[in-house]
Amino acid sequence: MAARLNSRSYRTYVLMGDGECDEGQVWEAAMAASHFKANNLTAILDYNKYQEMGPISREMGIEPLIEKWKSFGWHVIEVDGHDINALIDAYTVAQTVNDKPQIIIANTIKGKGVSFVEADYTYHGRALTPEMAVKAREEILCN
Repeated sequence: MAARLNSRSYRTYVLMGDGECDEGQVWEAAMAASHFKANNLTAILDYNKYQEMGPISREMGIEPLIEKWKSFGWHVIEVDGHDINALIDAYTVAQTVNDKPQIIIANTIKGKGVSFVEADYTYHGRALTPEMAVKAREEILCN
């Protein structure tokens, strides 16, 4: 909306975690973006299905996620968030949508590629030990 007010033509990107979708201000902003035709807005949602306290489905389910975003007037693009080419394609598609805000729902696995972190929500809010960090780097570089 600031771009419109300032007679500028740029795109705004917002990165969100799926745990944030438990919060009312996300849906207020989604509704406002559609209502005010923030068509230059692209949100990217990291959908790993975990938040700091555990699985989202246990804390407060957000499904049916795609249908919710569509019902709020957004163009929804769903991709494998670990596939760089799919993400690039999604950004390209989003840039062609000029009649509504867009959201890229990137399905991911929390801690992907690090065996002792993968899908373990307890690492959401704690740091790795130096030894664990070395092992994590080794695992990531080997994949």
